[in-house]
Amino acid sequence: MSFSDLKKQSSIGSLTSKLVKEVEKMNNSGGGGDDRLWKPEVDKVGNGFAVLRFLPAPEGEDLPWAKMYSHAFQGPGGWYIENSLTTLGQKDPVSEHNRELWNSGIDSNKEIVRKQKRKLSYYANVYVVKDPTNPHNEGGVFLYKFGKKIFDKIMEAMQPEFEDETPINPFDFWQGANFKLKIVKKDGYWNYDKSEFEAPAPLLSDDDAMEAIWKKQYSLAGLTAEDQFKSYEDLERRLKYVLGQKSRTPSPADEETEYDNYAAVETQRVSEEQVMEKLEQSYKASQSTPQTSSNDEDEDDALSYFSKLADM
Repeated sequence: MSFSDLKKQSSIGSLTSKLVKEVEKMNNSGGGGDDRLWKPEVDKVGNGFAVLRFLPAPEGEDLPWAKMYSHAFQGPGGWYIENSLTTLGQKDPVSEHNRELWNSGIDSNKEIVRKQKRKLSYYANVYVVKDPTNPHNEGGVFLYKFGKKIFDKIMEAMQPEFEDETPINPFDFWQGANFKLKIVKKDGYWNYDKSEFEAPAPLLSDDDAMEAIWKKQYSLAGLTAEDQFKSYEDLERRLKYVLGQKSRTPSPADEETEYDNYAAVETQRVSEEQVMEKLEQSYKASQSTPQTSSNDEDEDDALSYFSKLADM
């Protein structure tokens, strides 16, 4: 933009209009979030509704979803919010620390482990069919992060329990089905039990339009590529700092800001999903490079988990 153009925009007020729109976009996205991600919103009583279509695997990739393990917990030294190397089938310092605590046989240590257990999340590309809260998202392609509850519903659709039910592939453009995401607040957490698939039908009647949607998809393999994870040594240093086992002055690259103090200043009772969203936003804002929950979403049976760890 030239200086004369800047002056012209000043005279007609268009620059002010653009700035206002940018602020509105920031407010709508929660600020500091990943604009590739679609996130549901709920009303004042905790209810939410949207219609999504899970999309096929992106071009050149085999699976229509990516699976990610992560840890998010608070210790004396602040919050630990990191992707787990167990996603890559590698040893992770938190998993090893938790295994030691669990195998101690001390009940209080097992309770600590339950608070520090890894969280299971999935990512998939979705086409937003209906989003009453944010209708500008409709017709867009986004990444959607979800947990075990919704993944189980996908698997139930692909492998129905009863003989009179016809299996469907929810990720198919032609034979798949729209997913009605229904959220209700239950015991302080988001609950997805009422969510369901509609009858199978093509997403659109135009193959060319669906191909255009397919080409807009984001890479899923890239989300769990090795360069998206910190090294074992870096994670171990962070873990020790969070657990108060080693004092140090954080370097500018890993200095914690708002998210480290969030629990101390937050006064209202919020759900785990709201807390995690706030922490993720603050964490991303404090980092020079981006990284990539209700109770239903985070369940990962502790006994099963640690029995597997024992075999590693």
